[in-house]
Amino acid sequence: MLRSFFSYLAKANWARKMVMGWSVAWRMASRFIAGETIPDAIRAIQALNQKGINATLDHLGENTATPEDARKAMQDILDVLDAIQRAGVRANVSIKLSQIGLNLDHNLCLEILEKILAKAKLSGNFIRIDMEDSAVTQITLDALVEMRKRGYSNVGVVIQSYLFRSDEDIKKLIEQNIPVRLCKGAYLEPASVAYPLKKDVDIAYDRLADMLLTASAEENRPRLSADGRFPPLPGLATHDEKRINHAKQMIEKLGLTKNGVEFQMLLGIRRELQEQLAKEGYAVRVYVPYGTEWYPYFMRRLAERPANVWFILLNFFRR
Repeated sequence: MLRSFFSYLAKANWARKMVMGWSVAWRMASRFIAGETIPDAIRAIQALNQKGINATLDHLGENTATPEDARKAMQDILDVLDAIQRAGVRANVSIKLSQIGLNLDHNLCLEILEKILAKAKLSGNFIRIDMEDSAVTQITLDALVEMRKRGYSNVGVVIQSYLFRSDEDIKKLIEQNIPVRLCKGAYLEPASVAYPLKKDVDIAYDRLADMLLTASAEENRPRLSADGRFPPLPGLATHDEKRINHAKQMIEKLGLTKNGVEFQMLLGIRRELQEQLAKEGYAVRVYVPYGTEWYPYFMRRLAERPANVWFILLNFFRR
């Protein structure tokens, strides 16, 4: 029920205008978002790097409305790559295809995606294509494969464990040696394509993590690069300690080196756990979002953490 409500709010313009006008909403959002500018984001990454934690930088935005907006998003991403290079931080970049025109013009989206990958390749960096709702899962994977065919090996993708199709998708990605960020999934999906119960999503997550970890234990699989920009084959994106402990047991069983896997988390969530894993010697990467288009991302974080909703409501009525 909560996820349905916030999925609706994430797309409602009236709610966007109202919530973004509340100073308390930004104060809460700023826990999960580095700021609205590139310098804000770089400072957040530098603080993480000082703790031995790598980052993925994301200029927030999705579902652009015009080709001009898509090209503007492209330029913002190119600027991010330049900023990472200048600052010398241990970070790569995450993008959404709907941000660069997927819902407007497929060819335009591919054109922009290739320009981003070319820029990243030139600067020695990696691009992670984020996964959106199930309506575009296959389109996203097709775009990924097309870019790999064009010679761009500096690109990976996100797979969501709550989708029924993810077992087959993971198998194909492993065969092609494509780095995968495995998450549970944050979009509202019908029961025809996704597990509706958390326990089934968790079981699927562990199963898919085992597949990725087993593959990573083999020779010639992607490893974390020395500069922290290129990830290993599995990026396990979760704040769930049961999932993390399951993965750690599998890592030990396989004798997998710690640069063969990466635990990934979100900025502002389970900071103590992020730092503990890094102290234990595991590769840790934190997703660092920034920009003015923070509203949809914030709504998804609220859906995951009901306590945040009460905080905002209490402060709203105290105004």
